[in-house]
Amino acid sequence: GSGKNRPTWKEEREREAAELGFKTQPYTVIIGGGQGGIALGARLRQLGVPTIIIEKNERAGDSWRKRYKSLCLHDPVWYDHLPYIDFPKNWPVFSPKDKIGDWLEMYTKVMELNYWSSTEAKSASYDDKTKEWTVVVHRDGKDITLKPKQLVLATGQSGKANLPKFKGMETFKGDQHHSSKHPGPDAYAGKKAVVIGSNNSAHDIAAALWEAGADVTMVQRSSTHISRSDTLMEIGLGSLYSEQALQNGITTAKADLIFASLPYKILHEFQIPAYAEMKKRDAAFYKGLEKAGFMLDWGDDESGLFMKYLRRGSGYYIDVGASQLVIDGSIKLKSGVDVEEIKQHSVLL
Repeated sequence: GSGKNRPTWKEEREREAAELGFKTQPYTVIIGGGQGGIALGARLRQLGVPTIIIEKNERAGDSWRKRYKSLCLHDPVWYDHLPYIDFPKNWPVFSPKDKIGDWLEMYTKVMELNYWSSTEAKSASYDDKTKEWTVVVHRDGKDITLKPKQLVLATGQSGKANLPKFKGMETFKGDQHHSSKHPGPDAYAGKKAVVIGSNNSAHDIAAALWEAGADVTMVQRSSTHISRSDTLMEIGLGSLYSEQALQNGITTAKADLIFASLPYKILHEFQIPAYAEMKKRDAAFYKGLEKAGFMLDWGDDESGLFMKYLRRGSGYYIDVGASQLVIDGSIKLKSGVDVEEIKQHSVLL
């Protein structure tokens, strides 16, 4: 049809962006613009719920881009689809971090999300009388007050660094950083490196340092659960999230529904047999790790990786190659010890 002074789609989007949070208030504010906040924002957009996503990084996807450069997802593409837009068929099974970051940035634009990057939430309080929140955010050099009815915290399970405090760490003369700040292995070729920890990030970083020519020692203070990637993909996820599952008519949406139908209270009962089979299949692999001195566990009730993730959010590694470097001694291992003190040029255990 025709009509005078009709706004274009672009003009409508620009008007909405200019008014929401100023002339009009969002019904929902989501603090945290990683994949969780973005996915929820996309769903609310489809429901017609005015929403603003608050993200302190400069761009959507930066929470992935800023991690160590060798990072790839350890779970398969079929497990990682966002709502409404699947990854294309040529997408790698295990996505590199920067590719994920670019996808998230693209997704926020295509799904028309009101995404406030370079914005930091300063405070939030709830008024029982008005039934609304007062959320103060800092953006473009000034404070802005938002008045949503609903406030969602989507700040991420691993968003805040867990940095242990060791005696003398402030005296160390070399580079020292949390894994979330690790710049990559290139500057450490020919140098000695100590990785304190033995979970996913520790193994990834240690392997990349070894590949770059560093002399790497991993310090394992407590036991870790390890599942080999190939075995986990087949036994743990294959019936729901795999190419074979797709051929059997199990899409990601169906797989999610099936998985979500299991109450968490009894979920471990379904996990225990799967991990018993993994332990049996990869017996030689685990024997090699134990011979190297690596301390293994299978979770509180032998239920393996997924229950460890739900219960602790840590304590595991999905092996994509680093374990063999531990087994053959390429990555040196000190296990069952703690850090007594960090000196200027050494770590005392």
